[in-house]
Amino acid sequence: MSIKRKSIPKGFLIHCYQRTINGFLIFYSVSDFLVFFTILCTTARKYKIRILSVCLMVDHIHLSMIEDRKGDLSNFVRDYSKTFSFFHNRTCHHTGAFFESPFGRAPKFGEKKIRTNLVYVGNNAPERHLCAKAEEYRWNFLAYAVSDHPFSEELVVGKSSRPLQRIRRRILSLYHKNHPLPYAFLQASFSVLNRKEKDQLTDFIVSTYNVIDYASSLQFFTSYGDMLTAMHANIGSEHDIKEVFVGKSDAHYARMSAILLKEKGFTDIHDMLALDLDEKFKLFLLLNGRTDALPRQIASFLRMPITIRDSRVGNAPLDDATEIKWDVQASPVRAK
Repeated sequence: MSIKRKSIPKGFLIHCYQRTINGFLIFYSVSDFLVFFTILCTTARKYKIRILSVCLMVDHIHLSMIEDRKGDLSNFVRDYSKTFSFFHNRTCHHTGAFFESPFGRAPKFGEKKIRTNLVYVGNNAPERHLCAKAEEYRWNFLAYAVSDHPFSEELVVGKSSRPLQRIRRRILSLYHKNHPLPYAFLQASFSVLNRKEKDQLTDFIVSTYNVIDYASSLQFFTSYGDMLTAMHANIGSEHDIKEVFVGKSDAHYARMSAILLKEKGFTDIHDMLALDLDEKFKLFLLLNGRTDALPRQIASFLRMPITIRDSRVGNAPLDDATEIKWDVQASPVRAK
């Protein structure tokens, strides 16, 4: 059945929402976020899309944008989604389509609705218990409106290490060609840096590629501080796009990654995604016993295309006796 798309008037703000097929996680590491962000920004330059707000959550994406030429929005989302899927699939042991199609979108008319939307998008992380205040979350990029290194010490080129200087030059070369940063380059770069340098490099990449139009966003508030005050006071609302939430907190995902990296010998969390379903089920039982995450959150984290039918009584522990229906064939996205 074909889906009739809404007609989006030119020049109005449009809220776009993307999630993956089956609700699988998108972002496991800093490299995931940076690959996506550099693809997003280079594609926005290509189509001259004005992005007023971005929030990258572990399992979904929010964008508040303006298209100045009819049709550019759909082409923009199609191209960055396709490019990221290509980059991602090679690193994350994935085949086939990754994002749901069509993506969710809703036009916002009038200053009040636009302001409410910007507050809503910026506040996703506090709502999901990833931070106390919106500006503390790196991946909504709010802090970069007032600083090019909000989460690190300033990068002074002459005082930085030779590896960091070399990596910086390579990034600038790719940026000037409007090329995104690939996984292999980022992973190799981070492997030779210390913790301080990794934070500096992350801030440098974001600030270099960043295309977010903060000036246009702030027109709907009296100042940057006023925008943050509005976000601290309420979470905004979104009635035009139906979001899917699993559990009340996304903080569980970082905890699950930490457990697997420390106790299961993974040097790259993406390697977990290459395991077969039987091995993933063992990790499922481990994580269920060690975290407060819901079974569906664990399955999304492990990218297990299953339907869980819980036959427990009360708070009985989940073990091999629990009735599990493996619904592999129902999913078009499978780990290799």
